[in-house]
Amino acid sequence: MTRRSILVGTGSALPRTRVSNDELAKRVDTSDEWIVERTGIRFRHIAEADETTGTLAADAARQALAAAGLAAADIGLIIVATATPDNTFPATATKVQALIGAPDCIAFDVAAVCSGFLYALSVADSMLRTGAAKHALVIGSETFSRILDWEDRGTCVLFGDGAGAVVLAAEEVADDRGILATRLHAEGQYGDMLYVDGGPSTTGTVGHVRMQGREVFRHAVTNLAAVLGEVLADVGLSPADIDWVVPHQANKRIIDATAKKLGLPADRVVLTVDQHANTSAASVPLALDLAVRDGRIRRGDLVVLEAMGGGFTWGAAVLRI
Repeated sequence: MTRRSILVGTGSALPRTRVSNDELAKRVDTSDEWIVERTGIRFRHIAEADETTGTLAADAARQALAAAGLAAADIGLIIVATATPDNTFPATATKVQALIGAPDCIAFDVAAVCSGFLYALSVADSMLRTGAAKHALVIGSETFSRILDWEDRGTCVLFGDGAGAVVLAAEEVADDRGILATRLHAEGQYGDMLYVDGGPSTTGTVGHVRMQGREVFRHAVTNLAAVLGEVLADVGLSPADIDWVVPHQANKRIIDATAKKLGLPADRVVLTVDQHANTSAASVPLALDLAVRDGRIRRGDLVVLEAMGGGFTWGAAVLRI
């Protein structure tokens, strides 16, 4: 028997307001054709004043708990991956804890931008396997609209707001269910390719997202294909063994290029970027939840998750649902 982290529930949440490319073009010098051709994005959700990273995370967490058949009191660990926390401190995870009514437990945030959910998942997996908790909530939640420069059409059209959550349970298993392997990377020397130009200890401001789009695209395709190969090799598998890939929903061209490089058929790649744009740390768990709920991803499927973000961080995980 092997102690593993088993995925037992998923959930997601989106802001009430959905914005089409045509609606966005009324305030930004862009067009539906320009955005779709370069990114594949058609819609994104934008948080209203009463919707925050914490409230979206809590809504996604409630869905995941319901899917798992668990109560908030069963959770011993809450990790929120976000680059847009409600406050500098306390951690948004503690706000989620209060909102869902979870008692005393471990709660903290992880900041690895678009790769944040993979980083948080890996940390939670390690903690569950060592007995720090029995059940964990791992959440990716963002309100990226709060840090966008709406005069910069090269970045503001790419992002949206949302949250996704999973519940993990530590179980002794005799088969290959659960998280089989994770791989994480960072190359901080490339941080100026994708960053926010502000912060408490530098400018004393929140700042805005800045990106060198062409360079990010090139690194993303190379690094994501490589890390998928690494995490599969760790467990003696190949791309041909994969049932589903749930990629970071940054850009359809990046997703297509990565899949082509690995020889993965398009019908085995979960794609939501057209409906939600890039929701950073939320994009992988959000896409995963939608694919589970619509029946595409089922019990027994071998699934690979991958993401890349500012910092330069990237990672992947392979799990048997």
